[in-house]
Amino acid sequence: MLENFDNIWNGRKSSPLSDRTSCFLSADGSSWYAVPAEKTQDNCLNFQVHMDTDKLYLARLEPYTLNDLNRLIVDIRDHPLVDITTIGQTVEGRELEIIRVGKPEAPYRVLLRARSHAWEPGGNWVIQGLIRSLLQDDDQARQYLDRYCVYIMPMANKDGVVRGYTRFNIMGKDLNRDWDRPADERYAPENHALENWLNSMVQMGMCPHLGIDLHNDCGGNLHISHPENGFERYLARMKQFENLLFQHTWFTEGSTGSNFRNPATFGEGLFERYGIIACILELNCNWIAGLGKIPYGKDWELLGKQMCRVFFEYFNI
Repeated sequence: MLENFDNIWNGRKSSPLSDRTSCFLSADGSSWYAVPAEKTQDNCLNFQVHMDTDKLYLARLEPYTLNDLNRLIVDIRDHPLVDITTIGQTVEGRELEIIRVGKPEAPYRVLLRARSHAWEPGGNWVIQGLIRSLLQDDDQARQYLDRYCVYIMPMANKDGVVRGYTRFNIMGKDLNRDWDRPADERYAPENHALENWLNSMVQMGMCPHLGIDLHNDCGGNLHISHPENGFERYLARMKQFENLLFQHTWFTEGSTGSNFRNPATFGEGLFERYGIIACILELNCNWIAGLGKIPYGKDWELLGKQMCRVFFEYFNI
């Protein structure tokens, strides 16, 4: 039985579990398989295992570790279409990078961020699938990168990932909050670093045209916020983006309702402060309806590959 799921939502008692919640097991910490689990009335998680070895690794989702990210960086760092820039450090001194995939002179720019919440690995798998697809050096990838360039903050909460945290950084800050104001470098140096990078891009006339923060939850919706000012164009572009996800990916869950607002989160903050069309894309951690299966890393990698086409069509304006 796994316990202590009552206080991970910024002090608000709420369950991240559902009737479809699974667990992932591995005998070697490398090859993972899903087993069904049962949510109890007191918000615990029951599951049964059969141990053939003297140890067994358990994870809520198929893990993506800092070592996995480092291996990806080693694989791609020398590619002519890749630039990796250190933009700051976490609270504990781990380097934060922006990975550029594509040509900086491309007409359009996408900003992606993953892993602001440490226990939500789906975004890392999506990013890995997207990067590897864009670097395949085929006609399709070249066509995509003639139209847009992707800037990626691959693991915002590295300290939390290494330490096995849920939502917060080492200072107890949720990195998907307080984007309506300048970040406090003492408590959220991860956000401060990204904010400084954004400011420099704006000064160079290279502000991103689209921003996406990747997360995991039990719903899998596209969080389209409804800011107070200037939201008509924002909503129209988000509707186009949602429709393209329906057309070109396995995404089926749809977007949040017309009254949805989540002030000071990444999506709304980037729109109100920088004019960037931005959103939160949640990845259902329990079930991929479009594929009819429990999500594995390879399924989220597929979504990343499919999103290459989504961005291409989104900027076909």
